[in-house]
Amino acid sequence: MIGVASTAISLALVFYTIGVFAERRSGTLKTSHLVFFYLGLACDTAGTAVMSIIARGESANPAHAATGLLAIILMIIHAAWASVVLARKNRAAMESFHRFSVAVWTIWLIPYFCGMLMGNPAIDLPANAAFGAALIGAGAIGLTLYLRGDTRRA
Repeated sequence: MIGVASTAISLALVFYTIGVFAERRSGTLKTSHLVFFYLGLACDTAGTAVMSIIARGESANPAHAATGLLAIILMIIHAAWASVVLARKNRAAMESFHRFSVAVWTIWLIPYFCGMLMGNPAIDLPANAAFGAALIGAGAIGLTLYLRGDTRRA
């Protein structure tokens, strides 16, 4: 079961990353990006559900469990809001939506990195150290993206 959960959550990373960075690069929100957001959400939800069954509600780190739940909630809000923005065809909102996408993706990285670091026997980090490293890693990525600014193609 751990293989199924890990695969689903890793697919979530792939789909969500494709959606977020394709949107950021294109400079506007498109239906294809929305498809990747929903694929990422579906994979993350499925993987998290399987991991929850494996852990039986006992996370090695409550912060990991809390940020994981927050990440799924934010992904739901993100995908729903992207759907609204596309339905309204508001050009300004479609062109600035990538900022929200990158923020949600960066927050999503925290439980992803934490779970990866806690669950990898080769790394063997204690839960709190894994969470701290995940915060630092996701924070560094988020800060780098913020400082780089928009990467739109003209």
